[in-house]
Amino acid sequence: MALIEIQLPKSLARALRLPQKSPRRQQLKVLRKLLKKARFTEFGQQYRFDEILLSKHPGKKFQEMVPTFDYNKIYDAWWHKTLEGKADICWPGKIKYYALSSGTSEAGSKFIPITNDLLRGNRIVMIKQLLTLRTYHDIPVKSIGKGWLMIGGSTSLQKGSGYYAGDLSGITARKVPFWFQPFYKPGKKIARTTDWTKKLEEVVRLAPQWDIGFVVGVPGWIQLCMEKVIERYNLNNIHEIWPNMAFFVHGGVSFEPYKKGFEKLLGKPITYIETYLASEGFIAYQDLQYAKGMRLVTNQHIFLEFVPFDSRNFDQDGNLVENPEAFMIHEVEEGKDYAILLSTSAGAWRYLIGDTVRFVDKARSEIIITGRTKHYLSLVGEHLSVDNMNKAVQLTSEELNISIPEFTVAGIPHGLFFAHQWWVATNDKVDPEMLRKRIDARLRELNDDYAVERDSALKDVYVQVLSEEKFMEFMRLKGKIGGQHKFPRVLKGKMLQDWQKFLETGAI
Repeated sequence: MALIEIQLPKSLARALRLPQKSPRRQQLKVLRKLLKKARFTEFGQQYRFDEILLSKHPGKKFQEMVPTFDYNKIYDAWWHKTLEGKADICWPGKIKYYALSSGTSEAGSKFIPITNDLLRGNRIVMIKQLLTLRTYHDIPVKSIGKGWLMIGGSTSLQKGSGYYAGDLSGITARKVPFWFQPFYKPGKKIARTTDWTKKLEEVVRLAPQWDIGFVVGVPGWIQLCMEKVIERYNLNNIHEIWPNMAFFVHGGVSFEPYKKGFEKLLGKPITYIETYLASEGFIAYQDLQYAKGMRLVTNQHIFLEFVPFDSRNFDQDGNLVENPEAFMIHEVEEGKDYAILLSTSAGAWRYLIGDTVRFVDKARSEIIITGRTKHYLSLVGEHLSVDNMNKAVQLTSEELNISIPEFTVAGIPHGLFFAHQWWVATNDKVDPEMLRKRIDARLRELNDDYAVERDSALKDVYVQVLSEEKFMEFMRLKGKIGGQHKFPRVLKGKMLQDWQKFLETGAI
């Protein structure tokens, strides 16, 4: 039986058949729903949610009365109370689950509140995305009813004082609906495994027993898994063991740097589906086969605002200024980079998630992720984004016919000026000097500011080629292996210090 034929609960089915309205109207409806439910919480009382609900323009009133928050600000003022077991702080009831973020921006993990309301909203969005596959052309429909290999964080969560904490993927897998369990691989027992290496070994051991149609996860770890399966069973490609594998659902990082190496493991083309599922909620997903980007979720459980990512709203370190300029969805412009503020059904309010996006189709609320507010380089005004870096690496890898699954960049002193230091992962043979010249040339073409500064204060670009295993080993030593963990594209502060020490000594 195909998965999309499963009978859904009536309440869920009604939610999935919501009438189409303008994104602005949908978002205002979501905002009212969030405010109404949270108005009796401490946060709702402090910021007078009742007064906002009575306003003729609740969106603008909300922006006037509620300040913006980054993680440290909202944790210090509000979320720390929920970890102490207090109820009705930012969302009704006690918070029983927390997603531990991968912590690529800062050294430590963040505790992001997770509620049943948020998880329910995420599940509805997941099913909506699944139903969009009916519009795809020339896809093997039979694969939809096959197994779904979802390699994420452990469902064995850390127990705190009245709460559990772990990867969002682990929390989600722990709460897999009964009707999805027959499709879910590797199964609950293996999903509970906290040791990533042992989990991977079990997946490889059981691979011949499964008929996989979908693979879901972060590209780097999925690629590693497929490589080990191919090696273990002496295969030419992954389709020799999973002939019905037709879909790869990915998110969290740009897939382009991984694509060339990934496709070397395939025996036939597959369909790639991009999602934007953060610890704070399911934000967007690809709903058309050849879409330019992902469509924002505007009618479910998240109210979105967009802050122009420029010097008026962010300082040199990527920190949000007080009282930034914030737009609702109908006020944005295509082609500009914005940082996202989220208000969610888990008690995040005007919360800076840290990602930057660009609208590629405003009419369809379609975006691409362009980077992180703190993962960019602008030592001398070069304004180099992760999106620029990803495209430069993609173009270079295609020109040189090599696979570059990982890379990272740091700004370093160069006499009285500055330079960029790149560390690039590839197991293919390549001349580092040729790689350096190609990356530098592509960045000059992609970014006018970079081109100008390369002829003035940005004096040089250095490239060091490393093995893929070197990047994996660093993540292992940092305790960030598997699941949703990604290697940061830009290194600063303590993460840069640890990386440099690791390259010198093999330890951190």
